[in-house]
Amino acid sequence: MEYSTFGRHVAVDTWGVDFELLNNAEWLQAQMVEAAEVCGATVLSVQSKQFEPQGATVLVLLSESHLSIHTYPEKGFAALDCYTCGETVDPQLAIEHMLSVLKPEVAHAKKLVRGVGELQVETPVLKQAELIKS
Repeated sequence: MEYSTFGRHVAVDTWGVDFELLNNAEWLQAQMVEAAEVCGATVLSVQSKQFEPQGATVLVLLSESHLSIHTYPEKGFAALDCYTCGETVDPQLAIEHMLSVLKPEVAHAKKLVRGVGELQVETPVLKQAELIKS
């Protein structure tokens, strides 16, 4: 069987997110697992860390690659990242789920198309398009 090296990597910086949402690693972990399921990915493991005095990191290891978030609640900021290999799992769906629950005031997104030669950089079209500013 031949495997494709094609992959999509969506990175989003969000601003204006509620402090309490960004400072709750347990809640973020549940949302990230749900986001992985929404996009059709296979969750292998989940690791999270609640920082003191605030902030959180969640990493969802996927069979297809990963989904992650790192937060700065005091700044209302979260960095989201989702990379999936292959054609069947769409990382934008995971990102859209996270945008729908985080409800940022502003989000900046880029998508890298990988594994097909030179990296292609695109601005993804997400359902939360009114938030997305390149």
